[in-house]
Amino acid sequence: MARKKIALIGAGNIGGSMAHLALLKGLGDVVMFDVIEGLPQGKALDLSHAGPIEGFDGNVIGTNKYDDIAGADVCIVTAGIARKPGMSRDDLLNTNAKIMSDVVAKVVAASPDTIIIVVSNPLDAMAQAAFKHSGFPRERVIGMAGVLDSARFRTFIAQELNVSVENVTAFVLGGHGDTMVPLSRYSTVAGIPITELIPADRLESLVQRTRDGGAEIVKYLKTGSAYYAPSSAAVEMVEAILKDKKKILPCAAYLQGEYGISGLFVGVPCKLGAKGLEQIIEIKLTSDEQVALQKSADSVKELCTVIGVA
Repeated sequence: MARKKIALIGAGNIGGSMAHLALLKGLGDVVMFDVIEGLPQGKALDLSHAGPIEGFDGNVIGTNKYDDIAGADVCIVTAGIARKPGMSRDDLLNTNAKIMSDVVAKVVAASPDTIIIVVSNPLDAMAQAAFKHSGFPRERVIGMAGVLDSARFRTFIAQELNVSVENVTAFVLGGHGDTMVPLSRYSTVAGIPITELIPADRLESLVQRTRDGGAEIVKYLKTGSAYYAPSSAAVEMVEAILKDKKKILPCAAYLQGEYGISGLFVGVPCKLGAKGLEQIIEIKLTSDEQVALQKSADSVKELCTVIGVA
C-alpha cells in the first residue's frame, strides 16, 4: 500500500517538529516546503539521517517548489510571521492574511484533493481565510487550536493535583485567544469532574493561565512562540485523519448554525476521520457558557471582517 503524503507549508520550528513527529509515528512521507532556500532541504536531510536510528522508513524531502506537494493527503499550513513579545495574535492579522491567501491558492493548484489544517495565527481568522480562498467544503479545512488549548489546560490541572496527564480530560471551546472558553464542568480526572477536586478560585487561575499559555511562552522565548505542543497537537489531528480514527478532538470548524453560530470558524468538538471533519458534536451549554462562546465568536468575526473574509 502506498504511503500517505503529508505536506508542511512552512519549515520553521513548528514545521520541523511536525515533520519529526509524523516520521516517528510512521504516518507517511513528508514534504517540507518553505520560501527560504536551503532551510527545508537542510532540515529534511537532517531528519532523514534520524531514520536508521529511530527506525522510520518514511521519506522526507525539503523544497521551495509547490509542485512537490502534489497529491498530498493532508497539508498543514504554518506559514506566517511568529509573535514577538508584546504582540497580540491579532497584530499578526494583516501580514498573515496576505501570506495565507497566496499560500492557499498555490496549495489548491498543486493538491486540489488535500485536507488543509491551519496552524497560523490568529488561528480562527486564518482558518476562515484559508476556507474562503480555497473554495473547499468545510470538511476539508480545519483549524488547530482546541487540541493545544486543551493540552495546556490538562497540563495545569495535572500539575495542580499531582496526577498523570493521562488521567486528565479537558475541554476548551471558542476562539484561540483571550476569549477561549475552557469548560471546567466537562473536564475530568479519571472521570471525576475537576469542579469537585479543585476549589473555584484555583480553577479560575488555571483557566486564566490556559488563556495566557501562548503569551507566557512568548515572554520567555522573546524571539518566537510555542512550537513543541502546537506540533504535537497538529500531528494528533493528522493521525486521526490518515488512520480514519473517528477521534473527537476540539478543533476550529466552520459552523453553519451549530451552537447558534453561522458563517464563522470557532473551536468546537469535532470528529476527525478520513474525510476530514466528519461531524460536529453539539453539547448543551449553560447560559453563561453560551454567552462566553458567543463573545468568542464575535471577536473572531471582528478579525474576519478586517481581512474581508467574514
